[in-house]
Amino acid sequence: MAVKQFALPDLGEGLTESELVSWHVAVGDTVTLNQPIAEVETAKALVELPSPFAGVITALLAEPGTTVLVGAPILQIKVEGEEPDAAAAVAADAPAEREPVLVGYGPKVEGGAKPTRRARKGRAGVEPEAGTASGAGVASEGEKSPSPYGSSARLETSAAKERTRSTPPVRKLARDLGVDLESLTGTGADGLVTREDVERAAAGGAPKAAGIPAARAVPSATVQGDVTRIPVAGVRKHTAAAMVQSAFTAPHASEFLTIDVTETLELIDSLRELPAFRGIRLNLLGILAKAMCLAIVRTPEVNARWDEQAQEIIQYHYVNLGIAAATPRGLMVPNIKNAHALDLAGVAQELSSLVATAKEGKSSPAELSGGTISITNIGVFGIDAGTPILPPGEALILALGAVRRLPWEHRGEIALRSILTLSISFDHRLVDGEQASRFLADVGAILSKPAALLAMV
Repeated sequence: MAVKQFALPDLGEGLTESELVSWHVAVGDTVTLNQPIAEVETAKALVELPSPFAGVITALLAEPGTTVLVGAPILQIKVEGEEPDAAAAVAADAPAEREPVLVGYGPKVEGGAKPTRRARKGRAGVEPEAGTASGAGVASEGEKSPSPYGSSARLETSAAKERTRSTPPVRKLARDLGVDLESLTGTGADGLVTREDVERAAAGGAPKAAGIPAARAVPSATVQGDVTRIPVAGVRKHTAAAMVQSAFTAPHASEFLTIDVTETLELIDSLRELPAFRGIRLNLLGILAKAMCLAIVRTPEVNARWDEQAQEIIQYHYVNLGIAAATPRGLMVPNIKNAHALDLAGVAQELSSLVATAKEGKSSPAELSGGTISITNIGVFGIDAGTPILPPGEALILALGAVRRLPWEHRGEIALRSILTLSISFDHRLVDGEQASRFLADVGAILSKPAALLAMV
């Protein structure tokens, strides 16, 4: 029998660390391959980690509530059928290949051979993990390169020195503070230069000894006199960075449309009685989601992203529709994959499922990534209209306001009708006012007079 270590893997989000929320196992437990052993929180979601080995747990190397760096060991397990020296070789190094690790597919069972690292060649642009968030929501980075912790191996001896490793935000911070990254010794995983290293150098402090710290305590809110200080971490930290990036990158423009949705609300009541909608929670948000998919067909410019590196506008031929959901962890925005291909019942069902999962804090990174256009429902808070901030990498976001019974002109007379306001924010680099107006008018036409849809197809 041999003792192996399991290092925190790269979860495929380009993140450098995760908070260990809880263990599902204890020392002495026997586990099987791919059995969920722990729950970790990234900037996007709670994720269950499956065991890469079958064996007996001999040590838990990180406490719940601590932040663990990618590549740091979190668990030891006694595995049958391998020589101790082979296990020691594996334990001495981080895994040679980091893969997304989610329940349903686990990491490869490591072999005994010692991995080698290929030299880094720079980062190529890829299709974005489009974030999904409203102005108050969570967005992932609209255009991401692969994680700096992506597949890599131990560097063989070479005459050329490898470039100092760091993440894009850290490199920007170094430029802003006038710090030479090449002069720093990274204290992160495999010598990664961290934000703390740069700030310490800027302040004139000496760098700490290099190494991979297993974990650090997550700071908690503290009360100081008449104020409460809340550390910016996790979802809130990721949200703040994404919103600043979007607000100062994409030129925002907004439009508003107030409409009478009385006929749509009557339609919802009648549809609920049909067998196809039995057991499905159909509401105005579901109708709006379907209306947006239909309106995109006539105005595809709103379902796109700006590729700064290639200086191109990329229009999607599919719709991954983001839906904002308030959760205990903050506002999360899972998206309905290929929403354009679903009928109304399918959209409503997916909408209910994704929102319920998000409120339980169980949304997977896949559900929170890849959005192409988003909705935020501010009406549930009694708000009529707003100007949401665009999710990075998306061209348009629509806010659904509150439905109010108001006097309204109807068939030449004044009547009490159900009125709401639709608000959109759009990236004026990709979308002109004409296109945004046409899209908003089409959505409004469908919601105010559902029969008008027949004239659009």
